[in-house]
Amino acid sequence: MIKSLDHLVLTTRDAEKCIDFYTRGLGMKLETFGQGRKALRFGEQKINLHDKSTVTDGYAAHPTPGSLDICFLADRPLDEVIAQLREANIPIELGPVKRTGARFPLRSVYVRDPDQNLIEISEPG
Repeated sequence: MIKSLDHLVLTTRDAEKCIDFYTRGLGMKLETFGQGRKALRFGEQKINLHDKSTVTDGYAAHPTPGSLDICFLADRPLDEVIAQLREANIPIELGPVKRTGARFPLRSVYVRDPDQNLIEISEPG
């Protein structure tokens, strides 16, 4: 029944810091949609942002900043990602390490966003 992921929703305490991390640090594109809502676009997916000012008709039962644990596949070699993270002053918490992905083995690094969500960035390997 399920083909792919269209979007997910990230709950944040501070939309400005969150947007800066994902756009400047990870290279995602900021998008505004609906009635001023914000999203972070990458590839064919996006992350919709919810903070205390977000108005929508559907919410998770207990949205909590810092509860996300997600893995992104990089569009470039992981060593280039590591250099970009260092240039953006984003500390690497763990890695590079070997992991198991949905389709193939991964080589990954882990960072935390401003809400302390765990962000894994990987390349096939």
